[in-house]
Amino acid sequence: QVQLVESGGGLVQAGGSLRLSCVASGSIFGINAMGWYRQGPGEQRELVATIFRRGSGSYADSVKGRFTISRDNAKNTVYLQMNSLKPEDTAVYYCNANDFPLGKNEYWGQGTQVTVSS
Repeated sequence: QVQLVESGGGLVQAGGSLRLSCVASGSIFGINAMGWYRQGPGEQRELVATIFRRGSGSYADSVKGRFTISRDNAKNTVYLQMNSLKPEDTAVYYCNANDFPLGKNEYWGQGTQVTVSS
C-alpha cells in the first residue's frame, strides 16, 4: 500500500553533485524511518543514509561529509544531496521506507542509476 518513486539519477563527472528524490504515496501514515541504499555491479545492497521523522540522519562512513539526507514531510519526499561524487559511488540507488518498530513492513522503490565518471 506504499509506493516509492526515485528520481534524479544520471551521469556526472567525479567531483560533481546530484540530488536524488523519493516520493512516497499510498498508505504512508505509519511510515517512520526512510533511507537510501545503493547496489553497485556485483555488490550487495548497502545502506547509505537513514532519516527519521524528526529529521535526524545517519550515514555510512564512506559518504559522511559528502552526502546529506533530508525530508519534507508535507510533500512526502526524501532527498539525498550527493556532493564530491567519486567513481566508487556508482550504483543503483534505492529508496526505502518502513514502519518499524511498531509495524513490520518495509518498502522499496525501483531504483535510479547514478554513474560517476573519472
